[in-house]
Amino acid sequence: MYPTTLTQIARANPFSAPLFTLQKVEEPLQSHKGQRSRRLAAAATVDEEVSCEFGSSKYYALCGFGGILSCGLTHTAVVPLDLVKCRLQVNPDKYKSIGNGFAVTVREDGVRGLAKGWAPTFIGYSMQGLCKFGFYEVFKILYSDLLGEENTYLWRTSLYLAASASAEFFADIALAPMEAAKVRIQTQPGYANTLRECAPKMYAEEGLWAKMCKLHSFYKGVAPLWMRQIPYTMMKFACFERTVEMLYKYVVPKPRSECSKPEQLVVTFVAGYIAGVFCAIVSHPADSVVSVLNKEKGSTAMQVLKRLGPKGVWKGLFARIIMIGTLTALQWFIYDSVKVYFRLPRPPPPEMPESLKKKLGLTE
Repeated sequence: MYPTTLTQIARANPFSAPLFTLQKVEEPLQSHKGQRSRRLAAAATVDEEVSCEFGSSKYYALCGFGGILSCGLTHTAVVPLDLVKCRLQVNPDKYKSIGNGFAVTVREDGVRGLAKGWAPTFIGYSMQGLCKFGFYEVFKILYSDLLGEENTYLWRTSLYLAASASAEFFADIALAPMEAAKVRIQTQPGYANTLRECAPKMYAEEGLWAKMCKLHSFYKGVAPLWMRQIPYTMMKFACFERTVEMLYKYVVPKPRSECSKPEQLVVTFVAGYIAGVFCAIVSHPADSVVSVLNKEKGSTAMQVLKRLGPKGVWKGLFARIIMIGTLTALQWFIYDSVKVYFRLPRPPPPEMPESLKKKLGLTE
């Protein structure tokens, strides 16, 4: 019979290949029990010895560990730039530019002042990385199993978007308290210099669950954080996955299976930087709102958005592009390096299943 449902999917999917002429084929009955058809992952080889099964508990745990290292270390490394970026957003009259922001900060607080907020940054983004990368692998495999092999290939970009959005929802819940503390330390002079000073002070003043008493809290910024981070992460993962696929298809002069691990990691870094640029642009307006919201008491996200206006929400974009582009590239590099070090399964970029090729008339 003709696969009419599959034809509709192929026509509707904006990320699919060009339309093909479908041929009537007789498909032999095959048992797929016990087989794994998951092939969506960062670039790597599959013909090498691995330390665990793809989709096992150990696999997820080590992916989470890779997320801790990739996010915790990279965000902590760029704390000085993040500090200046936040101050540009919340006090543009005082901090005129990136260079001026660094100069004013060093003049007022010394060189050590550039490291303000490093502790909540490291803790918060480590927890976020654990959930972001760990749950991404979980949801990607879960949704792939629900779709089936053929639909997974046809809708792979949509799969990346859905899996990353699901993972980031939980990751931001883990990040929100430390993000609120970090912004307070960095943007409110005299409030607190360390996390040990800031956290008890915030809790004593406002409590953990502010909505019950309608005060600012550790979790006041979680909704705008979702607004910033979910689009960011969707772009980060989907753009990265498709860029890796395109680089191996059109740019790298030899098949991925013939590339050494260092060469594969270079591709990972390049794809990560490209994804990071788009991430910064997509998420910057919400990032500006989060920075102002965590500084002020009694404001809502909509009030801050209206006050900043169309121009104000883009303050500090150049600094954020530099920071996020570098961060995203390093995060993917570290994450893929962890997979290499622990010999985790790293399936190659997706290829069209043979059964789909038959239905689309691409095979004899």
